[in-house]
Amino acid sequence: MKMLIVQDTYAWFSQRAWVEIDLGALSNNVKQLVGFLSPGTQLMAVVKADAYGHGAVAVATTVLAAGATWLGVATVTEGIQLREAGIKAPILILGATHTPEQIHAITSWQLEPTLCSPGQALIFSDLLNSIDYNYKLPVHIKLDTGMSRLGADWQQAGEFAQLVQQLPRLHIASVYSHFATADSPDTTIMEQQHGRFQQAIAQIRARGIKIPSLHLANSAATLGDKELHYDMVRAGLAIYGLYPAAHQRNHLQLRPALQVKARITHIKTISKGTGVSYGHKFIAPREMRIGVVGIGYADGVPRSLSNQMDVLVQGQRVKQIGMITMDQLMIDISPLVEVEEGEIVTLLGEQGEEKITADDWANQLNTISWEIICGFKHRLPRVSIGVDGKFDQKEKK
Repeated sequence: MKMLIVQDTYAWFSQRAWVEIDLGALSNNVKQLVGFLSPGTQLMAVVKADAYGHGAVAVATTVLAAGATWLGVATVTEGIQLREAGIKAPILILGATHTPEQIHAITSWQLEPTLCSPGQALIFSDLLNSIDYNYKLPVHIKLDTGMSRLGADWQQAGEFAQLVQQLPRLHIASVYSHFATADSPDTTIMEQQHGRFQQAIAQIRARGIKIPSLHLANSAATLGDKELHYDMVRAGLAIYGLYPAAHQRNHLQLRPALQVKARITHIKTISKGTGVSYGHKFIAPREMRIGVVGIGYADGVPRSLSNQMDVLVQGQRVKQIGMITMDQLMIDISPLVEVEEGEIVTLLGEQGEEKITADDWANQLNTISWEIICGFKHRLPRVSIGVDGKFDQKEKK
């Protein structure tokens, strides 16, 4: 994704709506996490899904400078995007890959794949044997300890690792698993998964196989229990300044890096009894002054928040009214004395002493903050603020 080219401090004024990314907050969050980790533990920054909607290249560059040593992506394409931007750090593909095209790209771009099954390992081995590939490909063995998603059965960990070790073109770089319930205050299932992981590692070591690196913890497990840090942690949500669960809010002083802003594009006064927007789901109870804001559900504002959400204008909360439309939404600006067209509206973020968070939206919609921040569409420019608090002067892709 391209970040908005900012030629001067006010260049973004022509935008009807945008996502603002605070690179200083990202840097702070990474430094806090690195300082919290057990000695010798590395930090993998998970930058899949365009860095959770924050802009993968800008985020990757920032988090690596702040102390992350690895990057995690979901797809080969995401890894290539980072390599094309000149990023040299090791990149783990967290998703499953198996086609010849994917394997060729992995080797060409020096990416590191996840192996989830013996069959997949043999596909990699056979293709590498058939091409001019003169070194061992680092691969990462994924074990299913209870997520029931990707990974080989933890009870067959020894056999799986032995197979991979015997394949001449593959080199085991790490063994890992993933928690299903690390964000829950009830640690029963997490402890069961951890126990299974330990048993699986014991199986592998009993066969004389050395494991260069072990990693198990996502953001929630990283914050919840240092015993789970092992050689590396894979942090996603925490890097972006959000907490996986409410009971973890006191662990570190994280700062949300993403704000969503738009402009009032039109102002009008409507009389009592006037319907607003599609379906007239809102009827004016009195004469009202309303502002039309240039952002809608095609940009990632959930339509199901219609008539439920607040926004911030001039540091004050005001109500959104009527159904949210594809490109616009309406707000009640009657309580404000001086508002003009072009006024900035903050949908997520801070204005003055008021704040609206991704968690606020998630709670209203009975979903998770991950879904909220990943939902803002690419037609919204990402405007980055540098670590010095100034708007970035460079184009980011």
